[in-house]
Amino acid sequence: MSGITVRAAQSGDYSLISDILAAAFAGTDEENLVRRLRQDKDVVLELVALNDETVIGQILFSRLKVTGAQEFDAVALAPLAVLPACQGQGAGSKLVRTAHAQLAAAGEILSVVLGEPEYYGRFGYERQSAAGFESAHQGDYLQAFAFGDAPRSGKLIYAPAFGAL
Repeated sequence: MSGITVRAAQSGDYSLISDILAAAFAGTDEENLVRRLRQDKDVVLELVALNDETVIGQILFSRLKVTGAQEFDAVALAPLAVLPACQGQGAGSKLVRTAHAQLAAAGEILSVVLGEPEYYGRFGYERQSAAGFESAHQGDYLQAFAFGDAPRSGKLIYAPAFGAL
C-alpha cells in the first residue's frame, strides 16, 4: 500500500469516515464523538488517508485545554481509524506522522492520546509524559507527546463532546 496519500478531510468525506469508524470500532461512540466535535467546532485537525482515490482512514485532533500553574492549549488525538482490511499497511502511521508535522508547524506544543501504549509509543507518545496531568482518564493508556518544550502538569479539560462517552 505504498500509494497512500494524506489530505485534509472534507465534508464530502464525512459519510465515508462514519463507515470507517463503524468498521474499526464496535458501536457508534467514535462516530458520535466526531460528529459532535465537528458540530461544536472543536476540531483542530482532521485528515484522511487515501489508497488511490479511496478514503481508507481518518485521524482527528480536537482542542484540549490545560489549566493549572501554566494554562495553555493542547490537542487530543481521538479517534484514529483505518478500515480493518487496510490495517497494518502503514495508513495509520502516515496519518499520525503527517498530522504531527502539521500540528508542529501550526505551533501546537502538546498532544494527548488515550490509547494502546505499544502502538502510540512508536510516534513518541509516552505514559511518563502524561503522568503529571490531572485527568478523569489518568492511567496506563493516557499518553502525551510534546512537539517542543511543553509543561508536564496541569488539569486536562477535554472538549464537551468527550463528556458524552
